[in-house]
Amino acid sequence: MSLSSTAADRRRIYLMRHGHVDYFRDIPKVGSARLVPLTDRGREQAMAAGEALAEIPFDRAICSGLPRTRQTAEFVMSAQSQPSPPKLLDDDRLEEIHGSGARLPFSRKEAAAYMQKAFNNATEEGASMGEGGEPFTSAQSRASRALESLLEEPDWTQALVVAHEGINRLLLSWIIGAGLSATSAFEQDLACINVLDLDLVHGEAKAGTPIDHARLRAVNVTPYNYIKAGMHQTTLEHIFGVGD
Repeated sequence: MSLSSTAADRRRIYLMRHGHVDYFRDIPKVGSARLVPLTDRGREQAMAAGEALAEIPFDRAICSGLPRTRQTAEFVMSAQSQPSPPKLLDDDRLEEIHGSGARLPFSRKEAAAYMQKAFNNATEEGASMGEGGEPFTSAQSRASRALESLLEEPDWTQALVVAHEGINRLLLSWIIGAGLSATSAFEQDLACINVLDLDLVHGEAKAGTPIDHARLRAVNVTPYNYIKAGMHQTTLEHIFGVGD
């Protein structure tokens, strides 16, 4: 694809993952992985991201609507230096890849290994997030459509999008044109920031994606630890507390 002719057709998305949560501690309290809130550590991570992004004048702000993404986005938006930041909106197409819903008797270590294996096998026919879970192809399709819908909206230049590790992996793999094959390669640390520059199709809209050309300007940036000092766990090991 050719580059758009002017920078006016370029949009920037700051794609974030939510901050730290503790599924094993909080699911028994709230009844579902969908409802877990940020931990104190997660709030600190979100506040660090907010400080890093404080001078970015966002025109749009979107999250998946689940508590952990909404809380993360609220911390980021509360740090905005602009006098009238945009209203935070929900888009459930950005929700995390849906699992089977079964409460399997995993330890923290087993849960991290189970999910990593699922990501590693994402390109296999019918691959899903566990037996009976959502197919990766379906999750990638709905999440990419959420970004395309955002890009089809007029009159904005920079947007904040707060989603989840799995969905971000799928979106980053899609953005670089790799389908599902790069899903397992993209680490997404807690409250990380990815910077996507997307050139729109110039002139009249055409059928299909509104994206003419995409660039990853930054991937998996963590403002609370820019150089990843001491961060030797995988993101899945970290979220499940393996080795903490």
